[in-house]
Amino acid sequence: MEVRALMPEFKKILIANRGEIAIRVMRAANELGKRTVAIYAEEDKLSLHRFKADEAYKIGEGMGPVTAYLSIPEIIRVAKACGADAIHPGYGLLSENPDFVDACSAAGITFIGPKAETMRQLGDKASARRVAIEAGVPVIPATEVLGEDMDAIRAEAETVGYPLMLKASWGGGGRGMRPIMGPDELEEKVREGRREAEAAFGNGEGYLEKMILRARHVEVQILGDSQGNIYHLYERDCSVQRRNQKVVERAPAPYLSEAQREEICLLGKKICEHVNYECAGTVEFLMDMETGDFFFIEVNPRVQVEHTVTEEVTGIDIVRAQILIAEGKSLTEATGTASQYDVKLDGHAIQCRVTTEDPTNNFIPDYGRITAYRGATGMGIRLDGGTAYSGAVITRYYDSLLEKVTAWAPTPEAAIARMDRALREFRIRGVSTNIDFVINLLKHPTFLNYQYTTKFIDETPELFDFKPRRDRATRILTYIADITVNGHPETEGRQRPRADVKDPRAPALRAEPPPAGTRTLLDQHGPKGVADWMKAQNQLLITDTTMRDGHQSLLATRMRSLDMIKVAPAYAANLPELFSVECWGGATFDVAYRFLQECPWQRLRDIRAAMPNIMTQMLLRGANGVGYTNYPDNVVQGFVKQAAESGVDIFRVFDSLNWVENMRVAMDAVQETGKICEGSICYTGNILDPDRAKYDLKYYVKMAKDLEAAGAHVLGLKDMAGLLKPAAAAVLIPALKDAVDLPIHFHTHDTAGIASGTILAASAAGVDAVDCAMDALSGNTSQATLGTVVEALRHTDRDTGLDIGAIREISDYWDAVRAHYAAFESGMQAPASEVYLHEMPGGQFTNLKTQARSMGLEDRWHEVAQTYADVNRMFGDIVKVTPSSKVVGDMALMMVSQGLSRADVEDPAKEVAFPDSVVDMMRGNLGQPPGGFPPGILKRVLKDEAPVLDRPGKHVAPVDLDKTRADLEDKLEMEIDGEDLMGYLMYPKVFTDYAQRHKDYGPVRTLPTRTFFYGMEPGEQIETAIDPGVTLVIQLQAVGETTDDGEVKVFFELNGQPRTIRVPNRKAAATQVKRAKAETGNPAHIGAPMPGVVASVAVSAGSKIKTGDLLLTIEAMKMETGLHAERDATVKAVHVSPGGQIDAKDLLIELE
Repeated sequence: MEVRALMPEFKKILIANRGEIAIRVMRAANELGKRTVAIYAEEDKLSLHRFKADEAYKIGEGMGPVTAYLSIPEIIRVAKACGADAIHPGYGLLSENPDFVDACSAAGITFIGPKAETMRQLGDKASARRVAIEAGVPVIPATEVLGEDMDAIRAEAETVGYPLMLKASWGGGGRGMRPIMGPDELEEKVREGRREAEAAFGNGEGYLEKMILRARHVEVQILGDSQGNIYHLYERDCSVQRRNQKVVERAPAPYLSEAQREEICLLGKKICEHVNYECAGTVEFLMDMETGDFFFIEVNPRVQVEHTVTEEVTGIDIVRAQILIAEGKSLTEATGTASQYDVKLDGHAIQCRVTTEDPTNNFIPDYGRITAYRGATGMGIRLDGGTAYSGAVITRYYDSLLEKVTAWAPTPEAAIARMDRALREFRIRGVSTNIDFVINLLKHPTFLNYQYTTKFIDETPELFDFKPRRDRATRILTYIADITVNGHPETEGRQRPRADVKDPRAPALRAEPPPAGTRTLLDQHGPKGVADWMKAQNQLLITDTTMRDGHQSLLATRMRSLDMIKVAPAYAANLPELFSVECWGGATFDVAYRFLQECPWQRLRDIRAAMPNIMTQMLLRGANGVGYTNYPDNVVQGFVKQAAESGVDIFRVFDSLNWVENMRVAMDAVQETGKICEGSICYTGNILDPDRAKYDLKYYVKMAKDLEAAGAHVLGLKDMAGLLKPAAAAVLIPALKDAVDLPIHFHTHDTAGIASGTILAASAAGVDAVDCAMDALSGNTSQATLGTVVEALRHTDRDTGLDIGAIREISDYWDAVRAHYAAFESGMQAPASEVYLHEMPGGQFTNLKTQARSMGLEDRWHEVAQTYADVNRMFGDIVKVTPSSKVVGDMALMMVSQGLSRADVEDPAKEVAFPDSVVDMMRGNLGQPPGGFPPGILKRVLKDEAPVLDRPGKHVAPVDLDKTRADLEDKLEMEIDGEDLMGYLMYPKVFTDYAQRHKDYGPVRTLPTRTFFYGMEPGEQIETAIDPGVTLVIQLQAVGETTDDGEVKVFFELNGQPRTIRVPNRKAAATQVKRAKAETGNPAHIGAPMPGVVASVAVSAGSKIKTGDLLLTIEAMKMETGLHAERDATVKAVHVSPGGQIDAKDLLIELE
C-alpha cells in the first residue's frame, strides 16, 4: 500500500474552478492561513470568486467561457507562474479528470483530491462498476462504454432492457444524462447527451444503465487519508431531482432505519477500501423503494455540491479535511475525530439550491442583471453563494446556481420549517428564480411523508401551482422610469401643474366610528324603506357627484382613485347626512382601465370600505352597461350582480334614447340584488317651447309611469346637459309628483350657470333629492355648487342639515387635488348659454373637446358645437346622453374635419362614409328614439339594410361566462375573478391591454398623482403604500444617457438600497440592429424559449416536418435543450445557424 509522505504545509492554493465552490474552498484555505489564487475566463471577469481570492489571473484568452476552465495547460501555467504549491479542483469542470492530476504531478504541484489511478478506477462510471462488482457491492445492470456503432448500441440496449438511462462516463450534475423509454428515441437521445457531456466535461463518453422506476437516490460521504484510514460521514438523501440534477438534499436520509443506514454506509466504505481511496469522495446508490435494496451507481471522486448538509450534521469541515489530507495529515488530524466511532450525527440538515431557472418556463435558465438582492440569514441558516448580490450580472455561459441555502435543526420538521422561512425571506429581482417552486416542494405531503422518488418533480404537476412573486417595487420603478424618460401620453403638450402645487391633505375626522347614514337605513329597511323615508323628509337630500360626474365633466374623467379614497373617510365621518355619493360607473369605468392604469372595481371596493355609512351610487347605461354598445342580457345581469356585491347601493339606470323597454333587463337585475333601482328619465329639449313638442310634459309623465310600472324605487330626472330651466322645473316636478308615487332625484349641470336656480325651483316644487358637486369641482359643465345650495336653503323648511364647515374643508381638499390635473382642464372660463344650442351633456363636453384637440379642431370649437346641433336635428332630435351623445359627437367631428354640412350629408348624390358608431345606432343597436329615426337619414346610412326595431338585446346570444373566464385565464395566464370577467366583457381589448400593462408596471394606482403623470425629478423622494403597512420609499438619483440600443439607465434608491432600471427611450432611435422577435400567438413563428447559443440546426427552408421532429438544439448554462415541431408543416425560413447567440423570444424558424 502506497503511503503519501507527510508534506510541508501548502502556502498558496490555486482553485481551478469558479463561482460558489471556488469561494467555498477559499474560505477553508483562509481559515488554515493559506493564500488563495483564483482563475477566471474573460466572460467571468465580474464573478465574485475573482475578488475573494488573494490573487486572480485570467486564463484561456480566445478560448470561450467554459473551454478556458477546461484547459489544463492554462491552469498549470498560471499555477507555476504564481507559485501555487497545490490546486483544488472544486466540483465539475476538471475535478474528475485524471489527466489533470497527472499534469499537476508532472509540474510538481499537489492535486487536492484522489490519486489519478483511483480516479481512473472510480471516476469513470463504467470502470467503477467493475470495482464495485470486485468488491461485492450490488450494481444496476448496464452496458459497457458505448462505441460509435449505433446498431451495436441498439443491441446492447435490448440486452439490458428498456427503460434505460444514458449517463456520461465523466462528470455529473445531470449533464449528458437522458432517459430513454424505447428504441425509437435511442439514437437521438444518445447523440444529444454526448454533445452535452462534451460541452460540459470535454469528453462525450457514456453508457446505458437500467432505470429503476421507483427509486431513491442515497449517497455516502467518504474521507480517506494516505495512511489507509477511511471514515464514512453517513449518508445524504438526494432523491428530489429534476433532469437528474439534485434540487433538495438532506442529511441524514430521514426514511432509513438504523440497520439500513449501517448497511449503506458500510457498502460505500467497502468500495473505497477496495481501492485505498484518498481524500473526499461520494459513493452514490439507488434504493429500490419496492424492495429496500441498494444498488451502486457511481463514485464521485471530489467534493459534492451538497457536502454542506453533511458538514452541518457531523460538524466536520470536508473541504478543510481535503486540504489537510493532501498535506499528508491523518484523518484524525484532518477531521478532529479520533475514529469512525466518534463521527456522530447531530440533528437534521436540508439544502436547497437557489437558481436562476424559471420553473414556469421549463426551468430554462434566466440571465441578466440582478437589480436587487436581499438574502436570508438567522439561526440555523448557512449560505454558500457565488455571484449573488445587487448589481451582479448573471451570464448565459455558466451554471444557474445563485446560492446554496442549508438549514439545520434538531428534527427534520424543524429543518424544513426553517428552510421555508429562509426562502420566503429572499428577495431577488431582475432574474427569474426557482424559490417559489422549492417552497411549494417543501410543503408537499409526498415530500413530508418521505414517499418521494427521483421522479417526484416530474410526476407532481401541482408543484408548479404557485403565484409568481409580484415584485411590485421593480414594476413600479419601471413605470416611474418610463414616465420620467418618455413622459405620459395623456399629459404631453398640455399645461403642467404649478411648480408650487402641494399634495392634498384630507380633513381631520370629526367622529370615529362614523355615525349611521343612509347605507345603514338601506341595510335595515331595504330599498322600499329608503324610498318611503325619502318621501317623508322635509329637508332637501343631496348627492355629492364629485367622485364621478363632477370630475368627469370638468377634467375629462382623468381623476385617479387615490385622490378619492383619501377623502372618503372624511365624507363618512363629517358629512354622514348626505343622501349618497356618486362615485362609480359611466365613463369613469373604462377610463380607469384605459388611461389611469387602475381597476375601477378596486376603486369601488376601496371607497365602500372607507365610507361604510353613506350609500354609494353608480350610473348604469341600461342595456349598454357601462359601455357604448348593447350587451347580451346575461352580461348586463352579471354586471349588475357583481357591482352590487362589490359595493354599489343605488343604480341610476337610464337609456340613451329614453326607451324604457331597453332598461328593463338592467332594472330587473338591480331589483334582484336588493339594492335601490333609480329608473331615470333623460331630459332634453324644453317643455315650455311649443317648437319642441316632441318632448312635452305628457311625454315625461308617460315615461315616469312606465318606469314606476317597471319597478323603479326612485324616479331619476337626469338633465345631463343642464337644459331644464327654473320655470320648466316648477312645472315638471309637480307633474311628475302627481303622476307617480316615487321620490324624485334630480340631476343637472351648470353649463349655462343657472343650475343652482333650477335646483332651488325644483326644491320649492317638492323634489326629494338633488345632485351637487363640492364647491372646488362644481360649476360650468359640472354640477351646481354644493355649498351654495346648502347656504341658500339654510333656515328654510328645506334646510339640508349638512355642516357647511365640513363642506368647505372637503372642498379645500378637492381644490388641492384639482391643481394636479391642470392638463385636463377644458379651458371653459365661464358658463355658456351655447349649451341651449348644442345640448351636449356636461360629461361629454370636456371629452369631446379633448377629441377635437387631438384632431386639430380645437380652434374650430364653435363650428363643432353648431354642427353637433345640426346632427341632432338631422337624427330626428334625439335624447343625447352616452352612448347616443357620443354618436352625435363622432358625426359632428367627422363633418367639421371633412368640411361637410348637413345638406351635404343628406344629399343622395354625395358619397359619405359614416362613422361606425352612426351605422351601429341606425341599425337599431342602441334601441329606438320616440317616433324612430327619420327615414331619410336611415336610408342614407343603411342603404338597403333593414334596421332592428325591437329590443336589440333580444337578438344577442348569451355569453358562456364560464368558458369566457377559462379562455381569458389561459390567454392572460392569470386568475380571473368576477370583477375582471365583467370588465373584460364590457371592454375586451381595453381590459386585456390593462392586464398586460399591470403585469409590466404593477400597482401604479398607489403612486402620487404628480409622479403618475410626470415621473420624478433627480433628488426627489416619494413614499407610496402598496399594501397596508407596506410602504416604499423611492428616491430618483439620476437619469443616464441613451445607449446605442436606445435604452436609458435610471438610478433609484428603493428603501435606501440602490436600484437601476433600464427603459427604452422612445424618442430616440436605437443604432443597434436587433434580431426579430417571434410574434406571440402566431403558430408560424417559432421563438427561442431561452437565451443561449444555437448548438445544432436540423432543418432548412423547404423542409417538410412532422409533429415531434427535432428542429434545433439550444445550449445554455451547459444544458442542451431540443426544440421540436408542434405540428406538421413546411419550413419557410431559418433565421439562425449553429454557434449563433440568441435571446429569449428571438425568431428562430418560420413555418408556412
